[in-house]
Amino acid sequence: LAAVSILPDADGAVRRVPIATMTEGLPRPSLSAMIAGISGGAADSNFPVDYAIDPATIPRHSFIDIRDGRFDPAAIAGKRILIGATAIEMGDRYPVPNYGVIPGVVIQAIAAETLHAGVPREGGWVLPLLFALLCGWGILHLRRSQALLAAVVLAPFALFGLSVMARELLASRFPVVPGLVALTSLSAAAYAMRILVAARKRRFEDPATGLPNRHAMRGAVRANAGLGVAAARFAEYDKLASALGDRATIDLIHRVCERIAMVTSGETVFRVEHRVLAWQCEDAEQLEIALATLRAMMISPVEVAGRRVDVSLVYGFSPARAHEDADGTIAKALLAADQALTLGQNLQVHDEEDDETVDRELSLLSELDEAIANDEIDVHYQPKLCLATNLIASVEALVRWNHPTRGPLRPDLFVPLAERNGRIAGLTLHVLERTISDLQTWKEQGHAMTAAVNLSAKLLNSATFLADLRRLIETSGIAPQVLTFEVTESAAMTNAAEAAAALASFQAMGIAISIDDYGTGQSTLSYLKQLPLNELKIDRSFVQFAHQNRSDGVLVQSTINLAHELGLKVVAEGVEDPECMAFLRAAGCDMIQGYLISKAVPAKALSALLERPIALAA
Repeated sequence: LAAVSILPDADGAVRRVPIATMTEGLPRPSLSAMIAGISGGAADSNFPVDYAIDPATIPRHSFIDIRDGRFDPAAIAGKRILIGATAIEMGDRYPVPNYGVIPGVVIQAIAAETLHAGVPREGGWVLPLLFALLCGWGILHLRRSQALLAAVVLAPFALFGLSVMARELLASRFPVVPGLVALTSLSAAAYAMRILVAARKRRFEDPATGLPNRHAMRGAVRANAGLGVAAARFAEYDKLASALGDRATIDLIHRVCERIAMVTSGETVFRVEHRVLAWQCEDAEQLEIALATLRAMMISPVEVAGRRVDVSLVYGFSPARAHEDADGTIAKALLAADQALTLGQNLQVHDEEDDETVDRELSLLSELDEAIANDEIDVHYQPKLCLATNLIASVEALVRWNHPTRGPLRPDLFVPLAERNGRIAGLTLHVLERTISDLQTWKEQGHAMTAAVNLSAKLLNSATFLADLRRLIETSGIAPQVLTFEVTESAAMTNAAEAAAALASFQAMGIAISIDDYGTGQSTLSYLKQLPLNELKIDRSFVQFAHQNRSDGVLVQSTINLAHELGLKVVAEGVEDPECMAFLRAAGCDMIQGYLISKAVPAKALSALLERPIALAA
């Protein structure tokens, strides 16, 4: 007798069958064991069924055909025959892996076929897991993307292959699911690590050049707290980038980095901004030594893309300070490099006093618009005396800011700030509005005068400013001929052609154009005749001692003569002595301006001055 018991798992599927069972105290072999000729199995021992065996490969015959002789005897000759019910209504059917629900007799047949190959041995899941962990360890340490992909794809196949070989050659079964789970997890971890490494690389690497970036330098400064930061700024980066193109510009940056590394004993060079390279340095003295060599090297052009390119660098340095973080040290080195470029210096070392200047400028800049709106920006006027009539015929409008907490501020503290930060148009229009209003008041008092307003070079080509100016003049109803724009000689000659076109547009409106501070630049009167001018203002450095210094006197006299030949009026500023006024009167000067006449005063004070004889005004 044999037992036909089966052992469904918790989910109802039959994966294992017994080799022998205990029945009434006696061990009995299972049907599959008896058919396979397996004996000696321990009671209640079982084995896994090999469901790699396809049930369709087991020959089936109808019991009726066998009983009635309707079959080929050769088909069953030498075979062991199992007779069992396969009809659904008999209820002897069970779910199995891979094949769904099949009859119990078929399960017994597959189990018998399994035992024909030998009783399967359980190898356990430890060895496959160890193999998977070994593969995973290798996957985690792969660096090349192609090798990683190949390992992730092939490792599961290797695990399955070894499992099949163990089953076929050793009749041993090794569950691979724990190993597959471990292998999948480690493969996912490998890709996650690669993504994190790539993200970190992007965070700390300049995408264009591959050089370490500002984030990377922040970490380096924190790690080397005693070192300062040196910054090298390309003086004409935009021009170089436009001429060379992206690829050649990147190559140029690398060549410059190589030269910096050579003079800094291999210090890491960071690209902290598009135009700025930086590295760490002990102090300004050490930097000076390195820069002496670097300047000599930079005299030689850099060869890039088959071209020899001259590269100009300016440098900034910020020493390490105990109270300052890495971001502050880097930022101040960059600020020092910008200051070096602005001041035309080769190296600028950041000083703590610069911090106060920056703080003050930031504060003033934020308050400037509000000050204009609140009418805190005032205009004072310095009169100009007409030497032919001995009357005040014109004034120069000079901006003043009486700050509510800082007190009176000099124009050089906020006018350049407004120019650098795009606020000069609003400030100039405010001065013009006040000047126009005061001119109209003086006219009503019987004093018809003109007024000169300083015009920034930033506004020469501003279409917005020109439109706002036209609107202001039209709204006020003033004759534009009473206005004069004073433009410095250096601003007018920076680009003479553009300046001429811009000044012509103002002159076409009826506004007179005056060249301020004449003599301090490099131009000559013959050069200035290219510009649409109405007036020439000789700088105080030549006027103040013209009556005492022969060379100054000759220069002033010749300038007056040549200006008159060109049809220009002449104003001399800085007149402080009656003797100087007498010299200028004799030289044919048209108007004078200076403390001899009056310092700059508010509009009401000027109104009072206009009512007095000129002798009292002095």
